[in-house]
Amino acid sequence: MDPERARELLAAERARIERALAQLGPSDSGEEDWTDVGDLASETFQDELNEGLADDLREDLAAVERAEARLAEGTYGISVVSGKPIPDERLEAVPAADRLVEEEAR
Repeated sequence: MDPERARELLAAERARIERALAQLGPSDSGEEDWTDVGDLASETFQDELNEGLADDLREDLAAVERAEARLAEGTYGISVVSGKPIPDERLEAVPAADRLVEEEAR
């Protein structure tokens, strides 16, 4: 894959992840009155769900950072497992991919 195209894909992926992380904040209704236990439970559940999603997004962001490092080193698009080239189609779909589809499935 062309390094400039790879940079574009990784930048777009980074921006998408950072936007999603920014949107995940604690669900603060601004009210301090917790008289409705149902509302408290719903907000607690949503906060925990958001934290799980944020963890996943932070992992995705770390994968993008590793891909950017591989791009700088000249090894982007090469499987970290087998050393075989990762098809451009896979990198277009998953810019931070570091393995072939078959290797990912194992």
